[in-house]
Amino acid sequence: MNPFGSALSLIDSWPVPTVAAAVVGDNGSVTTHGNGDHSFRLASITKIISTWAIMIAVEEGVIALHSAVGQPGCTLRHLLSHAGGYGFDSPTPVSAPGRRRIYSNTGIELAADAVAHAAGIPFGEYLREAVLDPLDMTHSALRGSPAHGIWSTIDDCVKLVRELMHPRLLAPETVHEATTTQFGELAGVVPGLGSYRPCPWGLGVEIRGGKHPHWTGTRNSPATFGHFGGAGTMLWVDPAARIGVVALTDRAFTDWRSEALELWPQFSDAVLSASAALSDVALSDAALSDIG
Repeated sequence: MNPFGSALSLIDSWPVPTVAAAVVGDNGSVTTHGNGDHSFRLASITKIISTWAIMIAVEEGVIALHSAVGQPGCTLRHLLSHAGGYGFDSPTPVSAPGRRRIYSNTGIELAADAVAHAAGIPFGEYLREAVLDPLDMTHSALRGSPAHGIWSTIDDCVKLVRELMHPRLLAPETVHEATTTQFGELAGVVPGLGSYRPCPWGLGVEIRGGKHPHWTGTRNSPATFGHFGGAGTMLWVDPAARIGVVALTDRAFTDWRSEALELWPQFSDAVLSASAALSDVALSDAALSDIG
C-alpha cells in the first residue's frame, strides 16, 4: 500500500466540486490523487511561479532586487515580499516601503511589469520561456494577472514542487534568499487568516515561521514555505521534512474558509505523519542492514 494513500484519500471528503492533490518526496517520488488533467485556477500560487521567473531575470542581469520600482524608496525586493506599501489591489500606496507587511497583488504586478519593461517582452512570454517551458509545464498558462492568473493541472504543479525542492532553474543561493524571511520582523496580515507579529515572508512565498493558527499543518516546520490561493488551492514545501504537497480545488476559499482551515492542516499533518513513519522504517532497515 502506498504510504501516502491514506493521507491523500482525505481530500475525498472536502466540500468542493473537484479536487486533486499530490505528495512529492525528496527523492522525486510522486503520489497523486484525483484527476491529473483537470485545469484549475491556481490563484495566488501564481505568485510563486511569477517570482521564480522574476528571480531568473535577476540572475540574468535583466533587473536587480535593489532596482527602484514603484513609489519612492520602493525596490523590487520590497514588492516581492509584500513590503512595498501597496494595498491589496490598488496602485495607490497606503504606506511607506518597509514599514509593515501589506499583502498586495499590485506589488507583484508592478514587479512583473518592471521585468517586462527591462526585458523588452511581455511578462507572460518571459514567464513561459523562463519557467513553464523548461519545466515542461505544458498544461499551464498565464491568463491575466501575474499575481493570481495562472491555470494549471496537478501533474504540472508536481513539476513545480520538484523545482522548489531541487531547483534546476536558479542557483542555490538565489533559492535560499527567496525562501527565507525578508525585512525581518515586519508585522502584517495573511488575508483570510489573521494578523501576525511577526509575519514572515520570503520573495513570492509565505514563510510559516511561528504563525498560529495557520493553513499548513501543526507538524510543519517553521522553515516551511509556499502559498495558498483564493481559488481554494494550497502548496507547501517543508525543507526540514524534505517533502512537498500541492492540493487544487475549484471552490473559492471564502466559500469554505472555516472548513478549509480545519481540513488543510489535518491533511498536511497526515502527510507529515506518513513521511515520518516512512523515514523511521528506512532508518530501521538501515540499522538492520548494518547489523547484518
